[in-house]
Amino acid sequence: MASASESDQPSVSTVEENRSRLCDEFAAVAGSDSAVARCYLADNDWQMERALNSFFEADMERVFEVEDLLEGPTKSPEAKRLKVDEKPAQDCIDLTGESPASSRKPPEEDDGKLSVISWNVDGLDTDNLGERARGLCSYIVLYTPDVVLLQELIPPYVQYLKKRAVSYLIIEGGEDGYFTGMMLKKSRVKLVEHEIVTYPTTQMMRNLLVAQVDFKGQKLCLMTSHFESCKGHAVERMKQLRVVMQRMREAPDDVTVLFGGDTNLRDPEVAKVGLPSSVCDVWERLGKQEHCRYTWDTKANSNKTVPYVSRCRFDRVYFRPATKDGIPRLAPDHLALVGLEKLDCGRYTSDHWGIYCSFCAGSSAD
Repeated sequence: MASASESDQPSVSTVEENRSRLCDEFAAVAGSDSAVARCYLADNDWQMERALNSFFEADMERVFEVEDLLEGPTKSPEAKRLKVDEKPAQDCIDLTGESPASSRKPPEEDDGKLSVISWNVDGLDTDNLGERARGLCSYIVLYTPDVVLLQELIPPYVQYLKKRAVSYLIIEGGEDGYFTGMMLKKSRVKLVEHEIVTYPTTQMMRNLLVAQVDFKGQKLCLMTSHFESCKGHAVERMKQLRVVMQRMREAPDDVTVLFGGDTNLRDPEVAKVGLPSSVCDVWERLGKQEHCRYTWDTKANSNKTVPYVSRCRFDRVYFRPATKDGIPRLAPDHLALVGLEKLDCGRYTSDHWGIYCSFCAGSSAD
């Protein structure tokens, strides 16, 4: 007869079933096969976040050229990250000052427009990642956005951005595995506070990064997220959309709210959830222009080798203006896709196109 302690133990079949599920989830996130997933999970006591972090750190030595991160060798990825953090500010390179074109004042700074880039930079794909990260910085030089909302960052990518784009404050939506982030132009956007909102039922380490900022005397609430991926996770994705919409709807009436991110949403899913009357989809508000409809487009973007054509509007920008009387209004003004040019390596900056959009100042009355 089994003892009480023995009967409380999970059965072999249950343990194996749970581990098989973890392997599938790891493989989906890391883009690996099940054998690699099982190896990393077993080495990390079947703790998902620890295993993913170990997986990504294993690639750090080859992700970026050593000269881009350090002066001299290091003993481990952890030591490399520490040395990057300790480098003095005078060793940093501000890419926003490297281009002759950036010496002139951009139009957004002349007319008070708010400019934003939202982009899933595909940090999980470590092939040519150093050159692709430089590609992102080149677009930041070109557009000089006030705000950059990023998804699928990994720790070495963040360290690279901190070294290169010193005119931006970088806020991270996590530390381990992969996560979102924001870049705020220090001369234009002042951070008040930020928080990370956990999605309680996510299986893919997803959350909502929220920042309260001041832009030219106006209160803004900025949000970015990477919703649950893959067709089979529609229910969770819609839950995450509801969290975002509730936050946008309930924000104070003297605050302008802007969300940008990789939502992985399909139009029928959005229709099921519905948008509050005060919130607009910026692409729809600006006329649903076909040339900037698809942000995930395997017909045009060859970074992912897939045997089928997939064209989706996964990346979206939602906007809710302040409504309080006497407060200047911002309104969507322009939207375009970025990252459409191939880099020297023959690949694009990301497997997603980025979204550039601007918002113009209007009157305090509708």
